[in-house]
Amino acid sequence: MAELRLSKPRPAKPKPVARETALYLPVKRFLESLGFEVKGEICGCDLVALRGDDPPVVVIGELKLGFNLELVLQAVDRTAACDEIWLAVRMARRGRERDSRVRKLCRLLGFGLLGVSGTGRVELLVEPAPWRPRRDAKRRSRLVAEHRRRIGDPALGGSTKAPIMTFYRQQALACAASLSSGPRRTSEVRAAVPDASKILLHNVYGWFFRVERGVYGLTPEGITALTRWPQASHDSSTRLLTT
Repeated sequence: MAELRLSKPRPAKPKPVARETALYLPVKRFLESLGFEVKGEICGCDLVALRGDDPPVVVIGELKLGFNLELVLQAVDRTAACDEIWLAVRMARRGRERDSRVRKLCRLLGFGLLGVSGTGRVELLVEPAPWRPRRDAKRRSRLVAEHRRRIGDPALGGSTKAPIMTFYRQQALACAASLSSGPRRTSEVRAAVPDASKILLHNVYGWFFRVERGVYGLTPEGITALTRWPQASHDSSTRLLTT
């Protein structure tokens, strides 16, 4: 009697791990449809959106895969720095965002609530109420300044365990690009980056070394940074940072 050969069951393919960054672009498009300019990872917030000028309407958005207490606490902590808070969570069949008590809590606190489906469709669950806490003018001004000075939108909202491309880092990279061909005087670098003197002196990232008084060069760490975040050209950096 011929032996029966049992085929081994194929191992199931692991499901891709969901990340908060997957919510960012759908939420960004939703807020842009309301006339906001949206950028991710501003001063510790998953996203900040501005609309209008003098002064702008400031919106802070926080992203989570599920509605939980940490999301609410984050939002409460940010209320003094903005005009509106929007919470965005991934829609689930039995998610808490479907609980009427959750929506009532958002209305009580004045928060907007968005649900994002697996296909990227955004559902408006709760509109933000016109409730206004006591303002934190200093924190608000930091958000506006970082948003306006940052070049483009280089950071996905919800990013973790990765350096955030702040305006300061963008300036430091422009300094590094200016020094990529060899040591230069501070005055020459300052022609491209107005704050070059402070950036080279403080050397926060360890990218620069002092050759002699008023002359700086690029360290191996600085060369690695330019490899990780390549700059288009010295002239491009100059135009971006002086406009």
